[in-house]
Amino acid sequence: EQLVTEYKYYLQSVKMMSHNSILSYVNDVTNYVNFLIEKCSIDDVKDIKSEDIRSYLASLKKKKMSSSSMSRNLCSVKSFHRFLYEEQLVKINISKEISAPKMEKKLPTVLSIEEVSRLLDVVKGEKPIEKRNQAMLEMIYGTGLRVSELCNIKVSDLRFTSKQIRIFGKGSKERIVPINDYALNMVRKYLTEARPMLLGMKKDQGYLFLNNHGEVITRVGFFKILKNLAGEAKIEKNVSPHTLRHSYATHLLEAGVDIRLIQEMLGHEDIATTQIYTHL
Repeated sequence: EQLVTEYKYYLQSVKMMSHNSILSYVNDVTNYVNFLIEKCSIDDVKDIKSEDIRSYLASLKKKKMSSSSMSRNLCSVKSFHRFLYEEQLVKINISKEISAPKMEKKLPTVLSIEEVSRLLDVVKGEKPIEKRNQAMLEMIYGTGLRVSELCNIKVSDLRFTSKQIRIFGKGSKERIVPINDYALNMVRKYLTEARPMLLGMKKDQGYLFLNNHGEVITRVGFFKILKNLAGEAKIEKNVSPHTLRHSYATHLLEAGVDIRLIQEMLGHEDIATTQIYTHL
């Protein structure tokens, strides 16, 4: 438990990971450590062998875990062993011997422009929540933001004159993203006509999008809203906030926008991540 706590601090201070990434890594490593203690009777990191890592991966496979989830778990385990080696708690990094499972090539779900139009049509209305939902949908589809980025936007991050938003992405990396006139007008309308009513008597923390209790909207909250709206729009595809991000990138590429520019707007470090949209 002490080592996992130190590992969490290592991810925060050395690797400068985002809050959500840290939670994911620590959760994976906690499961791995529990497996070593309970199934392998190991209570000292010096006693871990590469076979133990393989046994752990085999146990995940028995649970019918997908290759992408197994790959993520192995990534967390490798990161933990790298931490142990860098902190000189072990003499060798045994995880180097383990290769990642073969990944299934899976293309992301993308909405057609007609489906996006249907989704945006069902959200129209004059109630504060309807104005907020319209502004959120126009914003996420019109900028390709991650859902965590959308929820964390502050009013001070908006640049109405230059039609831009300041975004803090993964690892708190800052980028400037352009926003179209229509989405910007929806946000302006929400800010003046709906947000004050949602805030009520609550102390203003500065976040742009609020729930009906006047607090910052959560990723789970937005996911539920989107699911309900997709149902109303009779969209049969499995729609998530990331579906809108994928749709934004695909529609830009179809319109002839340079892939390097799309990479920059999405905040991808590696062009290979953006290139998946060329396969659609």
